[in-house]
Amino acid sequence: MLTTTAAPFIEEARARDQLFIRQPYELYGEENHAAWRTLYARMLPSWAQYANPHFLDGLTALRLDPRQVPRLEDVNRFLAPLTGFQARAVSGYVPPFLFFDCLRRREFPTTITIRSTDSLDYLPEPDIFHDIAGHVPMHTHRDFAETLVRFGDCAHTAAEIAAGIRDEAVRLERLASIVKAMARFFWFTVEFGLMRTKDGLRAYGSGLLSSHSELPHALESPEVQRSEACLEWMIHQSFAIDHFQPLLFVVQGFEHLYELVGKLEEWMLAGKLDHVAPGEPALSLEDLRSFCWA
Repeated sequence: MLTTTAAPFIEEARARDQLFIRQPYELYGEENHAAWRTLYARMLPSWAQYANPHFLDGLTALRLDPRQVPRLEDVNRFLAPLTGFQARAVSGYVPPFLFFDCLRRREFPTTITIRSTDSLDYLPEPDIFHDIAGHVPMHTHRDFAETLVRFGDCAHTAAEIAAGIRDEAVRLERLASIVKAMARFFWFTVEFGLMRTKDGLRAYGSGLLSSHSELPHALESPEVQRSEACLEWMIHQSFAIDHFQPLLFVVQGFEHLYELVGKLEEWMLAGKLDHVAPGEPALSLEDLRSFCWA
C-alpha cells in the first residue's frame, strides 16, 4: 500500500535519491481508499460552512472522486487548462528553493502517500489528502495561482542576493533570516490563511481546509486571535505545527495577498528581512544551500 511511513515504493525512491516520481496507482490498497473516503466525507460539511467560495468552486472544477484516492493525471487534466498548474508527485521533503521554484514553474510538489485509517486526525507531514484536497482546489483560481508563482519569483530573488555575498558565513546568516521570513509568510497565508468574503471570514489556507478539527476551531473559537494581515507581524512570528494555531491572519482577497507577496520581495531587496526574530521554523544547512546552488 501507499500508507504514510509504511510505503516500500517511497523508501526505494528515497534510497535512489529520486525526488520526482510517478504515482504508482496500482499500489493503493483498500485501506488507502477507505482513508480518503472517510477524510473527504467528514470534511464536506465543514467545507460548506467554513471554506472560501473559490475553494468550493475549485472542488467542483477538479471533479475529485470522494470514493477513492485521486489519480494525479485526472487532477491535472482539469487543473492545467484553468491556470497552467499541475500536481507533480514527489517522494518526500522538497528543499525550500526547489519547492518555490516548482511553484514558479506552475508545478505543485505532491505527496502520494495517505495517512492510515487509525491516524486520521493529525499527521505531522503532508499526505495526498492535505495536498490534493487541501491545496489544489485553490490552484484553480487564477489570482491565487499567480500569487504562488510570485512566491517562486521571491525565491529567485533570494538566490540572487545570496550569489552576491562572497563570505559564506555572512551569506548563510542572511539567507537563514530571509528564508525564515518567507516560510513564516507562507505558513500564515497559503497554509493557515483566512480571508474576508461577503458571508464573513472564511478559510483559504490548506492546513485548515484539510483539518476536520482545526477548520471550525479557526473560525469560531474565542481562543484564536484573528488579525488583519500585517507583513511585519507575519515575518517575525514563529509557529508550531503540533497544536492548533492561536494566531491567524486575514486578507481582503487574493489581489491583497498578491500585493503582500510583492511587498515581501521589496523588503527582501531593501534588507528588511535580514534580521527577523528567532524561532521556528528550523532550517538545515541543506535548506539554505538549496538557494546557493540555484
